[in-house]
Amino acid sequence: MESGAALIDIRSDSQIAGDGVIPGALVIQRNVLEWRLDPASGHRHPQSPDLDDQVIIVCNEGYQSSLAAATLKQLGFADATDLDGGFQAWRAAGLPVQHSGEAA
Repeated sequence: MESGAALIDIRSDSQIAGDGVIPGALVIQRNVLEWRLDPASGHRHPQSPDLDDQVIIVCNEGYQSSLAAATLKQLGFADATDLDGGFQAWRAAGLPVQHSGEAA
């Protein structure tokens, strides 16, 4: 993220409520990911990365995100990948996590 990668959290609302979020991550639910990122979609998220941006997908443990990153590559995101081990690996590594109600 420090070098410009877009980090997209696709976890469920309950997972986010229980564990918090990675500061600076864009939260887009897995079931709407493609049409919220697709440049041709009329419902594209205003903060969506461009097709030439590096995109890193984060799920809870790194399984769902692998499939999502592969789908994004099919949409034209050449540099889409996922976080090995997902949010749980991020948290276990002691990296920053923001909980509901905490200032960013």
